[in-house]
Amino acid sequence: MLFSFSLKSSILLIFFIHGFVFSTLLLIKGIKTDNKSSLWLSLFTVLCSFYIAPFMFGYAGWYAHETYRNILFYIPFQQLFLLPPVLYFYFNTLLDTSFHFSRKDYIHFVPAILYLIYALVIFLTDKVFLNENYFYTDGKDKDFSTWYQIAGLCSLIYYLIISTTTYFKYRTITYNVVSFADSVMFKWAKHFLFAFLLLMTIRVLFFIFNPEWDEFGKKFWYYVCFSVLFYYISISGYTNSIVSATSFKDSLKNTDSSLKFEADNIIESGIPLTNPENLILEEKNEIPDLDIWKEKIVNLMEMDKMYENPALIISDISNRLGTHSKKISQVINQGFNMNFNDFVNNHRIKAILQKIQDGEHTIQTLLSLAFECGFNSKSTFNRAFKRTTSLNPKEYIEKHYTK
Repeated sequence: MLFSFSLKSSILLIFFIHGFVFSTLLLIKGIKTDNKSSLWLSLFTVLCSFYIAPFMFGYAGWYAHETYRNILFYIPFQQLFLLPPVLYFYFNTLLDTSFHFSRKDYIHFVPAILYLIYALVIFLTDKVFLNENYFYTDGKDKDFSTWYQIAGLCSLIYYLIISTTTYFKYRTITYNVVSFADSVMFKWAKHFLFAFLLLMTIRVLFFIFNPEWDEFGKKFWYYVCFSVLFYYISISGYTNSIVSATSFKDSLKNTDSSLKFEADNIIESGIPLTNPENLILEEKNEIPDLDIWKEKIVNLMEMDKMYENPALIISDISNRLGTHSKKISQVINQGFNMNFNDFVNNHRIKAILQKIQDGEHTIQTLLSLAFECGFNSKSTFNRAFKRTTSLNPKEYIEKHYTK
């Protein structure tokens, strides 16, 4: 029996084929560039192609043919215990290019392995040992069993939660380690989380309003929505220029430590990671000679103008003062009620305001002044300026310097 090209089967076939194409492209990219996130995304994409396969074959008439059906029933196409952790580890390698898969991480794949063993036992029992449909006497694919679909949904929700937690952790670390955090805001990571959430949402909605998972006529729109989302994730993951906090360690020059090392210092310092904007130490962790350390750091900013370095990281300050990075982070958090990124940008804005007061904005563009003071993008400069003055640069000049 040949593939029956109906509207439904043809649409899913397009996504199915493209899924394998992009999976191959991502695999090649990951191997050539040693990019772990591309490898994880490649695995995710091929799993998504398999996920839509049963309904694609169903709309093509294959499940109506006994020979085909007897084969398809025993193939575990929908890896509901494997997709969520793959997404999670993709997200980890996306945020942290130095992430290494450790032995303890294998525990995330135990449910998927157990389900594969379960599928193998069913196949061997029915086709090898008994040579009859013992498990498949009901004529229903085990991938669509209610317990499995519910468990898969719970797994998706769990990994979305821990992926979101991971995002905010790295976001917090970045703000406390580098002075260019706004340029490392993981735009694709945020879009990915949104797509992840949308994927879970449509799955929940279809689960509530249309729980008959093995009814081919009722699930078409769910699988189209799923296909569009995984297609978006695959294409965007392949084409976007993904920047992570730790990836900057290769571009920073004249520094003795990598950002990963600095991030580890921040974590080891015991600073809470719950607030992504400003980390404020508790009173019980008050630093001796806080005012002295504050003065030392301010002198470096104002006298040596270290804020002019667009790639300034916290170890640049700690090395100049002969101390460790977590000390500097604690002083800035507690003494100035700011994270490192906001602290440095605050000094950059003060310098720009002084240049505007001196009239330099009449002979140079504001963007040129921003670059001179250490900003590396117009958008970052505008955000920091408005955060400090409550006005954008143009409004500020019009209010204070227009006669």
